Amino acid sequence: MRIGRIELRHTKMELVSPFETSLGVERFEEHIIVRVDGDGFSGWGECVVEPAPSYSYETLGTAWHILKDFLIPGVLGKDFDSVGSALAANGWVRGHRMARAGLEAALSDAFARAAGVSLSAFLGGTRARIPVGVSVGLQPTTAELLRVIAGYLDDGYKRIKIKIAPGRDIALVQAVRREYPHIQLQVDANSAYSLDDIDMLRSMDDYDLQLVEQPLGYDDIFDHSLLQRQMKTPICLDESIYNTSDARAALALGSCRIINIKPGRVGGYTESIRIHDCCASQGVPVWHGGMDESGIGRAGNVALASLPNFRLPGDISATKRYYREDIVEPAFEVDPDGTMAVPSGPGIGVEVVMERLDRVTVRREEFRARSQESP
Repeated sequence: MRIGRIELRHTKMELVSPFETSLGVERFEEHIIVRVDGDGFSGWGECVVEPAPSYSYETLGTAWHILKDFLIPGVLGKDFDSVGSALAANGWVRGHRMARAGLEAALSDAFARAAGVSLSAFLGGTRARIPVGVSVGLQPTTAELLRVIAGYLDDGYKRIKIKIAPGRDIALVQAVRREYPHIQLQVDANSAYSLDDIDMLRSMDDYDLQLVEQPLGYDDIFDHSLLQRQMKTPICLDESIYNTSDARAALALGSCRIINIKPGRVGGYTESIRIHDCCASQGVPVWHGGMDESGIGRAGNVALASLPNFRLPGDISATKRYYREDIVEPAFEVDPDGTMAVPSGPGIGVEVVMERLDRVTVRREEFRARSQESP
């Protein structure tokens, strides 16, 4: 496939309600949408950067720069026989995983469409439906948290994850478990604690949690190994796992018993699959995290989560959990059994609604190969 045109769009989409974590409060989600055109096919990807370097050191500004000045020139106007060969053209670029993941996603969609297969099949997915859960942000009161959870349970979600932060932790877990003694329940700290909080973290063992996600430092692996030795509840690592090497180290040290995979965080589908396979070889389950993606990114998440070792429900909730109006059709929905259908059409299996995309576009830039090389 000859890559004749690439387009970047900075999008800003309003969330249906503010989403609060230990990192702050989000009211809008701003990402970069990547479109790749080649040989009559278009592929779409989503770069899940944010305006500020809170979750990751990458930002909208850095990712736009890396895409525009390095990654796009590495593939534009060139002919590739696979996504792997296109990635190899930029193999010299270190870091900037979210930028690379956005481009890989668009390339993967284009190549899957050209092959006439779904992105799920293209990546090696094996399931037509995946189990999904929902992530619930910090709420103003405990009563409001319980009300929000009740609504999601009514929607069909079987797994609930709540955010915690210092001073807003064990009492919330107690209240949720008292109200809902049998649901699948997880907590996510987003790196808000240290080993000084070990007594509180160990008390989580009393509430039958499926996991505690990233309780300690965002780049830590070793201290998590010390904590996991003193906890019965499985620790799940998110921010600490940037690649397969990190996953191997975490498993060897006993730092966690579960790993969250986000393609943006680890650099794309290729590295995600390597981590998936590494964990599968050791009998360690993985699950798919979320970054409040639009339907473009969500479609990719669903496809990846159809691989067999994604054994726990992911943070891949229905469209209405995030946006009143998405930029793709059809919208993603959760069924009463807590599962979501994996799109079976070519590529990501949903269609981008250009009028809606235009409405949420803040900035747009187009890159074309020389005229004789255009598709």
